[in-house]
Amino acid sequence: MKTAILSATLCATLLSLAPHGAQAASFNCDAKELLPDEKAICEDRSLNDADVKMVTTFELLSGLLAMGARGTLQDEQTAWLKKRQACGPDAACIGAAYQERLKQMDETYKNINRPL
Repeated sequence: MKTAILSATLCATLLSLAPHGAQAASFNCDAKELLPDEKAICEDRSLNDADVKMVTTFELLSGLLAMGARGTLQDEQTAWLKKRQACGPDAACIGAAYQERLKQMDETYKNINRPL
C-alpha cells in the first residue's frame, strides 16, 4: 500500500516537474558548456525522462532518510554521476546507468526503517 502511495506521489511529482523546452531535471540544456552525456540527455526524450525520474526520486529519498543515510545517498549519487559522465555521448550506456541507479534507489526506499 505504501509503495502504491509513493508511486502515485512520484508520478504526480514527475508530471509537475516535466521539462518545458530544453530543460532536463538536473541541468540546463541551454547552457553553453554541456558535457557529452548531458548533450545526449538533452537530445533524447527517454534519457531526459529518466533524468527527471532520477532527480525526483533522489529528492524524495533525501527527504525520507536520516542525516547519515542522506549523506550516503549523496555520496552514491556523486559516484553515479561520474559513471554516467564516463558514458560520454553513448545513449545506451547512459540509459543503463539510469536504470541501475533507479534500481539502487528503489532498494534504498524498500530498506527504510518504518514504524509498525
